Amino acid sequence: MENKFARFMRNTGPARFFIPLGLIFIAVGIFLMTRNMDNYVEAVGTVTEVVEGRDTENSKVYDTSVSFTVDGKTYTSTLPELSKEYKVGDEIKFFYNPKDPTQITDSKLGGIVAPILIGVGVLALVFGVLKTVKSFKKDKELDRVAKAPAVVFEGFRQASGVTEYYCRHDGSTFKPGYILEDAARKVLFEGKMTKQAVVGARTFEFNNHTNGVVTEHQVGHTVTQTYNDNDWSASSWFKFDGKNVWDLLHEKGLRLQTNMRSKFPNITYEISKNGSAFAVIETSGKYVHEDEAAAHKVNLPLGRYFYRVWTNTRDFETLFLTIFAISETEQMVVE
Repeated sequence: MENKFARFMRNTGPARFFIPLGLIFIAVGIFLMTRNMDNYVEAVGTVTEVVEGRDTENSKVYDTSVSFTVDGKTYTSTLPELSKEYKVGDEIKFFYNPKDPTQITDSKLGGIVAPILIGVGVLALVFGVLKTVKSFKKDKELDRVAKAPAVVFEGFRQASGVTEYYCRHDGSTFKPGYILEDAARKVLFEGKMTKQAVVGARTFEFNNHTNGVVTEHQVGHTVTQTYNDNDWSASSWFKFDGKNVWDLLHEKGLRLQTNMRSKFPNITYEISKNGSAFAVIETSGKYVHEDEAAAHKVNLPLGRYFYRVWTNTRDFETLFLTIFAISETEQMVVE
């Protein structure tokens, strides 16, 4: 089964953030406009009462009652939460609504702020809708490019032709890398950083020991979406030779999903290629081989860098890039 919940949460992330924000801004702007402060008339009144209080930041504020006369009729209204403290009997300048003199304010700023709020709200609303539509279009494009898995991964590890491999992180130098090896510790594939860069792309050398092919790649730093903090829709990626690494894997027909039946604390990733089972990748402890784990009594996975892999493919380049992408992004859900 696909992780439909994860896909829905990720696709609706922009809508769930920007659209409500836009509606709130628009509503506040409309509320301020209904007060039509541009037509408010300046007046001077006499302070009749002052009540001290606290605002949300625990600063002192003063509800100040004002008495004033309009067209021979006397009104008393309150200016709420003024920062300046007045005394009873002081004269104070304010603005009143000529249609209803009981409506008063100490500032006509709302008349300026209202259209700004509405404009920002409309922009947020449009942005949220466009981003959401774009997300669903990308989802459909992903379905077209890389088929959703039509297989059940249950029992895949024990299936005929499936071999277990181990991927470990080599961090013994300033330019670390990853090594993919078999049960006999024979190195099959490795990716070593040959150029470190705090800003910009790092250079990695991929060495396929099964066919002797060595290639150089430019690897960017991890980028994480921050507009949506939902655990199941956070998305991390990096550029691999100038392209989003997940887009690159999707173009190869790969789909990735976390197995919601993963046994804590091991995270299991089920990888399909063109709708067929391709690999199962599981986080491991520092000593990825079972005999090493027993000898060093290390059973808990570290969350990244070390993996056990089950696959029936000999396409180690694609397999390694998939593990590399998972580890470099610490990704939980990417399809």
